[in-house]
Amino acid sequence: MATTIGLIRHGVTEWNKLSKAQGISDIPLNEEGLEQASALAKRLSSEEWDVIFSSNLTRARQTAEIIQPCLGVPLFTDECIREINCGLIEGTTEEERITRWGANWREQNLGMEDFKMFAKRGLTFLDKLIKEYVDKRILVISHGALIGLSLQHLLPERFQKTYIDNTSVTILTHTNSKWACQIYNCTKHL
Repeated sequence: MATTIGLIRHGVTEWNKLSKAQGISDIPLNEEGLEQASALAKRLSSEEWDVIFSSNLTRARQTAEIIQPCLGVPLFTDECIREINCGLIEGTTEEERITRWGANWREQNLGMEDFKMFAKRGLTFLDKLIKEYVDKRILVISHGALIGLSLQHLLPERFQKTYIDNTSVTILTHTNSKWACQIYNCTKHL
């Protein structure tokens, strides 16, 4: 008996293109992001999925809403899988952060959500899914940091570092109390 979870990062936004930290700022998909989500929906339409969960932020929700009609499964939103709160750095580029707070801006208290608590939020959500949806196939449309940090904590021997592309698919299975990753950061649909 295995529960399968497909982790998907939302499509691209204008802030992604400008390299701005988005965090919990509610930025919509741009035209390219909408096209990416449509390409992903086409890919997923040939697969069997039971339910979709999406972050409640617009960019993830739009991605999920493009996929959902192709699968004909229920779609639920949940703020537990929204992006990390980036505090004062939201809406800024790396260059702007260095100008405002100096090269060591990461070491300062700029109101960012704690990484360990953020990862715990993602892991708690995944744990809830494997208990409530045993032997089901679940899509989770979320954000790069949530997916990446969750992978690093679930499978630290495999994922010491992660990079998650927009609309990439990562497939996890949970069997006999163990996690495994079948597909990581796949964008073959683009």
